[in-house]
Amino acid sequence: MASTLSDQLEDIRCHAEACLYSTGSVLEVRAGISAMANIPLPPSVKYCYIAAETMIIENGVNNNRQETIGSLQRLSTALNILEKYGCNLTSSSRPKYWRTVKHNNPVFRATVDAIQGGRAVLGLYGYSNQQPDGLSFPDEVVEPDIEKVAAVTLEVMSLRMELDMLIKEAHPHPEFFERIIPSLNQKDDFGPISDAVAIPSSLRESQPLYMSLASLSQSSTSAFLPVRTANASTSTSISTRHTDNCTICAIFPVAAHCNSCVQWLCTECDRLYHFSAERANHHRTVVTSSKMRKNHSSSLPSWHCTYCNRVNSNQDILCETCERPRLASSGSAKDEFPQPSTITGSSILCEVCERPRLATKPPATPTRPPTPNRPSAPVLGMPGDPDSQWVCQFCTYVNYTPASVCEMCDLPRPEPAKMRVKLHPPSQVRRVPVLSVKPKDPPMEDPDLRRQKRIREEGLKLIQLIRDGEKKGVSPEEVYTGMRVSGYGNILPCDWLKAELPHLLDQICATATSSRAALLKAGQNQNGSGTAEDTGVEEEQPRGGGVTLSRAEAKLAWLSAGGDTERAARQALRDRHAKVKELCSLGFTDEARCQEVLRQSEGEVRGALSLLQRPLMEPFHQRMWSDQPEPPIDINHPDKQHVCRRLLAVYDLPSWGRCELALSLLQERTAPYSLDDVVQAVRESHDRDFIRRVLAKECPICLSDFPHSKMQSLTSCQCSVCCGCFQQHFTIAVRDKHIRDMVCPVCWEPDINDPEHLNSYFSTLDIQLRECLEPEVYELFHKKLTEQALIKDPKFLWCSHCSYGFIYDGDQLKVTCFQCRNSFCAQCKKPWESQHGGVSCERYQSWKRQNDPEYQRQGLAGYLRDNGITCPNCRFQYALSKGGCMHFSCSQCRYQFCSGCNNPFHTTCAVIHCSVTGLHAHHPRDCLFYLRDWEPGRLQALLQNKSVEFNTDTPPGTQAGLCGVIEQKDEGGQQMDSACGAQTQPGHAGLCEKHYREYLVSLINGHSIDPAPLFNANELVLACRRYQVDDARGEMEDDMTYYTRILEKLIDEVPLGDKVPRKK
Repeated sequence: MASTLSDQLEDIRCHAEACLYSTGSVLEVRAGISAMANIPLPPSVKYCYIAAETMIIENGVNNNRQETIGSLQRLSTALNILEKYGCNLTSSSRPKYWRTVKHNNPVFRATVDAIQGGRAVLGLYGYSNQQPDGLSFPDEVVEPDIEKVAAVTLEVMSLRMELDMLIKEAHPHPEFFERIIPSLNQKDDFGPISDAVAIPSSLRESQPLYMSLASLSQSSTSAFLPVRTANASTSTSISTRHTDNCTICAIFPVAAHCNSCVQWLCTECDRLYHFSAERANHHRTVVTSSKMRKNHSSSLPSWHCTYCNRVNSNQDILCETCERPRLASSGSAKDEFPQPSTITGSSILCEVCERPRLATKPPATPTRPPTPNRPSAPVLGMPGDPDSQWVCQFCTYVNYTPASVCEMCDLPRPEPAKMRVKLHPPSQVRRVPVLSVKPKDPPMEDPDLRRQKRIREEGLKLIQLIRDGEKKGVSPEEVYTGMRVSGYGNILPCDWLKAELPHLLDQICATATSSRAALLKAGQNQNGSGTAEDTGVEEEQPRGGGVTLSRAEAKLAWLSAGGDTERAARQALRDRHAKVKELCSLGFTDEARCQEVLRQSEGEVRGALSLLQRPLMEPFHQRMWSDQPEPPIDINHPDKQHVCRRLLAVYDLPSWGRCELALSLLQERTAPYSLDDVVQAVRESHDRDFIRRVLAKECPICLSDFPHSKMQSLTSCQCSVCCGCFQQHFTIAVRDKHIRDMVCPVCWEPDINDPEHLNSYFSTLDIQLRECLEPEVYELFHKKLTEQALIKDPKFLWCSHCSYGFIYDGDQLKVTCFQCRNSFCAQCKKPWESQHGGVSCERYQSWKRQNDPEYQRQGLAGYLRDNGITCPNCRFQYALSKGGCMHFSCSQCRYQFCSGCNNPFHTTCAVIHCSVTGLHAHHPRDCLFYLRDWEPGRLQALLQNKSVEFNTDTPPGTQAGLCGVIEQKDEGGQQMDSACGAQTQPGHAGLCEKHYREYLVSLINGHSIDPAPLFNANELVLACRRYQVDDARGEMEDDMTYYTRILEKLIDEVPLGDKVPRKK
């Protein structure tokens, strides 16, 4: 059964949580909370997040049931506030300051902070960061955990509903709480009560029924007051008991009782509630303490009826004999109590308004209409209609319902909405006549309040006029002054200012002028009579002619004088006199001129000063705008400040100190510095030693001293040379050398063979050469740079007859050079002959060897020439042998490579674990670099193993004894092409031994024959180490097995050279 209830609780909880933080309706959430509260499970099982049982024990355990109920009411109020915090966090329209909870909030301090466990619930919401003035979310938390907040809020709502039902004795399972709080089992002892009067449910559930009598206005009973009927002797209990706490906050003790609104209020609630002007005149009685009220109530054990003189009990309201009220006068009952048609003698409550028989007349406009109790499980803070939202002026809580009181502090709304009066059916109890209440006289209006009201109305009117004036461009001072001058009539100040102010300002100007003239005349008469001279008093007399004020000056004086015309005229004259004195103190002694420029500038001293200085600046302006050149700066001028000012103005130096530093450097006798160089160096630094080093840099080529601005440097290195040497070096390189020779003349950097740095280097060099080279030299540089870029195109061809290159887009083998007009084959690059037409290059070469006598006469020398050296970078062909030094440098692109395997020569090696420094290349095992050391017989044996034919006989017609192979020789520092001329050997086909080996290696490479099978033991081990092949020998492994294994491993792991020239 317990598991079934737990599952049911979990299902209800999940549905209610989803409705709370999503778009679910309020009714669905309320139904879920009601269902959770009615499930018969103890709090320790029902609530997962909040410690409900602990909170109830810590806040609800007291000595008797009455105190326990009061504690539970305070706990319910605190849970109501916590519920609002949770609903604000789950709402889509979250309040602006949702991240913090302030401790100085009186509502928070009186409710949540007054119970045990309140801050723990806030911690579950996410307020875990302790601040000096409250709690807040951590800084790293951007949004609250909506699902967790919804779950905690749901439990807070459910616990509050259960506490409300427990307080009203409507809980379906109170035994769970009676086990926790034993004092709930105690019953209140009020004595036997019979003949209970039926009180309507709306009155019983809404608020306590206060029976306010004229004589009981200063004392209140703390127990139920029995009411007797005419035919019964027992008492009837009506719930008119007053507690010791405030009726609004139910927390603080009562300090005052209001007779008008029938409220028992604490000090803070009394101040806030009667702050409104509508309730400020309510008469309130100070209540000292509950103990004094009890003593006062107990001091009246009985009372005498004024009609029948019967002594009645203090608890009786009506006399037991005549049923007259306790404080009724001794007049006639017929005259005093008229019997209306709607009231019967046995009724205690009115059938229309349901007020008690002896209650006072309600006010015509209730300041705080009675509000019903909250529903059993309200969902406060749910987003609703935006028009129904309003902010409480006391606690700043955002209310989402159109109620007349705040849901947080229960204080009234600023403009309470009119509540519809609910008519109840006539009561079946006995009706009694209503006591007539003498109407109250209207209160006297307080003079201070009337004065404050008038001041407020005038202030609001002035503010509105100022706002209207700002829209029309009128200042607040003008509006206020205009309103004072124009009077408080029907004309608006802005309209008056537009129509009358110009004439008034002209009048002020005229008054000031006439006053000035009268003052001048009086001064002249005084000087003529000699009064000042006789009395010995020297007075300052006004100088100059009449004063003409501008409207702007008159307007300022009018505003400062508060609208008084005469005062404004005098103030304007005083201001003008002070401005003239200020201009005179600056060196302008002509008072008449000062008066004129002040009039032109409308009284502004800055504008007048500009007008006075303009004629003085005229020579400077003429010199600045003249066409004559600026005179040079004379550093030997005797006026040092004059020279520094010229330096500061012409060269825009950063400070006066830099100008003095530049002048001192220029005046040094041993310093051959130019003015521009010194100025440039002084702009960069203020250190004298550093500037001297910058101004005297030595060129490493011509060994002369130059300033830093006259030195040139490349981006590839840190070397600096003078501009002359830089220009001369690159002019010679462009005219007489290759494009790859255009490097630094000092360190010969960078390495042009590196293609990655080639483009970036030449792009920067192009900018430098454009400024220093002559136009024709720069054009030649661009031409060579373009050829260098064209070489990389696969369609680029070199002419076999001349050194001209071009791009060929055709598909024919025959190509005609645009330079020499000779033809050659686009594929084999041989001079074109008619026999080549329609025949492949291989068949043409075969025919030429068989039928061309000249080719036959050359023998293998012609073969080596036809299979000469081809540059792998630019594809330029050289009819040269490969013997001798294997390092070859192309004359066209300056690419350095091995003539046997075409691998590049470089100084910066990219091969891993290479320890060789300097210029070198990495050769494969079938390169001529290694095979040229083999004996011809060994090379012939390698060819015979692969059944490749080779020549050994000397061809007829060749020169006997001398090798005729063309090779490149270094003669006198130049590379020259000439015949080998070495002695031939028998069986070498008319070639020397070196070139015969080259011939045999060319056959080996042409047929892709691997020389590894003929390696001896030392060569095999050395090759494995060279190409990083594991040559470790196994245990008990004989030589034959070892060498056979590493040979197979070398052949499998290290292939032949991929750039080695193969058979054409």
